[in-house]
Amino acid sequence: MKPIKLFYLRQCPFCKKAFAYIDELKKQEAYKNIEIETIEESEQPEIADTYDYYYVPTFYIEGEKVHEGGIFPNEVEEIFKKALV
Repeated sequence: MKPIKLFYLRQCPFCKKAFAYIDELKKQEAYKNIEIETIEESEQPEIADTYDYYYVPTFYIEGEKVHEGGIFPNEVEEIFKKALV
């Protein structure tokens, strides 16, 4: 299982939705142990500035950007599936 890195902003409505989708998926047995490192970009700009993205939420797996910007539940599940491979 590969850890996921998630960049977000606390007040971002898309980020809030992403966290809600994550919480729902983590209730499933298949996804409950997925590790997600969350980085609030305004609180940790020294980390955020080393990654190439413009919109949040942005997800990385093993240094590869797998999603950027507005998100839907099925897209979060696809990210989780990539983390399981």
